[in-house]
Amino acid sequence: MLRYSDQNILSTLSYDGPYILSNANNVSSNQEDRFGDLVSSTLSQAAFEAASNSRKFSVIKAHWTPLQSIYRLVQCTPDLRKQECLSCLHQSIDAMPLYRVGGRLLFPSCTSRYELYAFYNETAVETPPTPPTPASTPPVSSPPRPRKGGNSYMLVVSIVVAIMVAALFFIAAYCFLAKRTKKASDTAHTFEGDDITTVESLQLEYKIIQAATNDYSENNKIGRGGFGEVYKGTFSDGTEVAVKRLSKSSGQGEAEFKNEVVVVAKLQHRNLVRLLGFSLEGEERVLVYEYVPNKSLDYFLSDHAKQGQLDWTQRYKIIGGIARGILYLHQDSRLTMIHRDLKASNILLDADMNPKIADFGMARIFGIDQTQENTSKIVGTYFGVLVLEIISGRKNSSFYVTDGAHDLVTHAWRLWSNGTALDLVDPIIVENCQKSEVVRCIHIGLLCVQEDPSERPTMRTIFMMLTSDTVTLPVAREPGFFLQSRPERDPLDSDNFTTTKSVPTSVDDSSIDH
Repeated sequence: MLRYSDQNILSTLSYDGPYILSNANNVSSNQEDRFGDLVSSTLSQAAFEAASNSRKFSVIKAHWTPLQSIYRLVQCTPDLRKQECLSCLHQSIDAMPLYRVGGRLLFPSCTSRYELYAFYNETAVETPPTPPTPASTPPVSSPPRPRKGGNSYMLVVSIVVAIMVAALFFIAAYCFLAKRTKKASDTAHTFEGDDITTVESLQLEYKIIQAATNDYSENNKIGRGGFGEVYKGTFSDGTEVAVKRLSKSSGQGEAEFKNEVVVVAKLQHRNLVRLLGFSLEGEERVLVYEYVPNKSLDYFLSDHAKQGQLDWTQRYKIIGGIARGILYLHQDSRLTMIHRDLKASNILLDADMNPKIADFGMARIFGIDQTQENTSKIVGTYFGVLVLEIISGRKNSSFYVTDGAHDLVTHAWRLWSNGTALDLVDPIIVENCQKSEVVRCIHIGLLCVQEDPSERPTMRTIFMMLTSDTVTLPVAREPGFFLQSRPERDPLDSDNFTTTKSVPTSVDDSSIDH
């Protein structure tokens, strides 16, 4: 690994500018889960081994089929501490598409890779010896025959062995009972584990959620939307969560609802709001998410007093994080997921102002048709408009009453074509921004709304454009798509967690699938 920077990088963990590569071929659909679980578990094992040794490096080879093996390699920069290395490698493993036959992800501080061929020199790396099979296990040698005092020796050994067995039995019984007690208590929901594989691991008692939200009191309400209302909840152990109380309009049966929740909960990425669990009580259906403290991007963009809290560095990070999250949903997760409602109010900001996409997967949970032609119409355009909103600090709807421009896209294109693109930038940040980065982001935003679908970049290409200056951007042409809202409201002008009706209008009415 070779790295250089104009800043001090020693002993500094960095996730900036990840580079993802994956094999174009997928594992067969009936083997995806087994393959992904094998790759994930062995990569995690390698990550622990790498974090624990001074080289911060580990490789593992395991059998996939009688004729095929999976090769894995993980590595951190050796200046990282154990926990930093482990955290970096876990992030890279979580972000990789594990249903492909090969893939890698490079952070500045670490890298992970797996392939179905030996991509490293096996003889040049130290690998742990394979444990012998039972057939080849050498016989256990007999203990030495006791000499004088042998009876006393054997008596002592017997007593020690008996004490050890009793102690181990006691410890095992205690752990089992403690685990059952903890699971039954209302303080069990710290959500630190990663066993999100079954309905049982996600289902929570309704009365615990009811108590955590103070019976869904108005004082706890933090948002409202088309799928339901959102409340802040606090469990008795202090864990804070966001509780979405779904509307009664879901067409899903109980079994289907549970299955879809499990599917969505398995989608985990640092730029997605994590689904922690759910609860059912009669007609009540509740989803429990991680609590994100800094509200939504819309909260900042809609208030001039708060816009100043988002400098260009933060806005640029937010744009990149949104792209990273959408890329994971569209291409890199095990199950392709199209976000039907991407907007500023569904981009939440954590304590470090990192973006987390909310409300993904709601279409599946509500049993809404997820076919390509119905779900991918305006996703790419929403991202382009969102980028322009972040740069300008103005909502798309603010142009509906402005003479000379019907929407933000039209306004941005006029400035771009006149050579005055920087006039689009929020006046609060225009004097203290990286102008080349700003212009590049405006360019990308306009490419997302091109008239010809073939000229609109894929999300992977968008991500590469944002993270690498070496990627050449094609010439932007006049956009052929704009969002024409019904008189009530604009689809991108909404309060936190609010969805609205809108009429997407396109010159050629072609679908946008990126």
